[in-house]
Amino acid sequence: MLSFGRTRAQPRSNRSMSLGGMDYSDPKRKNNVVGKILLAATLTAVCIIMLKQCPTFNSPSPFSLREDGVIHVLVTGGAGYIGSHAALRLLKDGYRVTIVDNLSRGNLGAVKVLQELFPEPGRLQYIYADLGEPKAVNSIFSQNAFDAVMHFAAVAYVGESTMYPLKYYHNITSNTLVVLESMAANDVKTLIYSSTCATYGEPEKMPITEDTPQVPINPYGKAKKMAEDIILDFSKNSDMAIMILRYFNVIGSDPDGRLGEAPRPELREHGRISGACFDAARGIIAGLKVTGTDYKTHDGTCIRDYIDVTDLVDAHVKALEKAMPGKVGIYNVGTGMGRSVKEFVQACKKATGVDIKVDYLPRRPGDYAEVFSDPSKINRELNWTAKYTDLQKSLKVAWRWQKSHQKGYESPLLMAS
Repeated sequence: MLSFGRTRAQPRSNRSMSLGGMDYSDPKRKNNVVGKILLAATLTAVCIIMLKQCPTFNSPSPFSLREDGVIHVLVTGGAGYIGSHAALRLLKDGYRVTIVDNLSRGNLGAVKVLQELFPEPGRLQYIYADLGEPKAVNSIFSQNAFDAVMHFAAVAYVGESTMYPLKYYHNITSNTLVVLESMAANDVKTLIYSSTCATYGEPEKMPITEDTPQVPINPYGKAKKMAEDIILDFSKNSDMAIMILRYFNVIGSDPDGRLGEAPRPELREHGRISGACFDAARGIIAGLKVTGTDYKTHDGTCIRDYIDVTDLVDAHVKALEKAMPGKVGIYNVGTGMGRSVKEFVQACKKATGVDIKVDYLPRRPGDYAEVFSDPSKINRELNWTAKYTDLQKSLKVAWRWQKSHQKGYESPLLMAS
């Protein structure tokens, strides 16, 4: 067959030509390659010049700098229930805040709420890290200019501590040592340590003062006391300002409904009584289990001092404000009023409007009959006193958050108050 298409002329080859075993490259192609290299270099230089003229290029993070009038606080465990409320209060008061949390017990949703409330540069940063990794912790300290540390991060369930004691000693005692070493190595001068009334065990006399002997009876209390001992030993040859707050049973949530308590579902059986009450009121569990009805109290159930989380974080902020170099302050943080578990359940029923079913069971290992504080020292020295002492009102505020966050921070709902 005949082809009627126009025959194309063969293009000139740009390949090197071999003559007598020798290669000779095409000079036009060589010049083209050199030109592209020169163009790329020129564009790169222009980009660098433009970036350097940008005011943010190579500028250090505000979190790595110390600024007059700005106090930078590291909040360990700041994604947790108490830590997130403390971070909120600090941010409202104008502090710069860094949250470090490995989310083993905390909620990223709480951090996101705080980021949305305080989006301005240099106000809040979140770092995912485990305090059990010394190199990572020291790196965080070396890269940030912290003025103070509020150390909340800890596992904190009495019942769980009796089942997994080594976990508690690692998480509380060892991790506190890691934080303290990094503070010392990086010249961070103030520590506010979150301790617990569990260090007292079951005292013979009530109310509990700061001079009450510490004889903890469960691994949680023992681990916290060990951490306190480490801090106190360190303080003897240090000018660090140290405050140790031993607080009692925490309830409530942010009065404006921005934050609340959202424990892991698998930890519900170990959690706070308020969480169990709310779960029963919402039908998540069949009823409330009260462990122990044969204690030597007026109604046979345990007596506890319930402190609202808003009051608790206020105590932490006052401790931060009053901390003095080379001094150690130790304070009980409570209302000074003891309420029985039965009284608590009745208040929860009224707050939720639900007639919660209650099952009474034998004592739980590691619990103690009666614990409530004498807060006169913190009243006198830090000018702090509990304001939110109406048990039913505190529970009602917390219940409102629970109803509007039925899956924790995952799915907030708009609900009328």
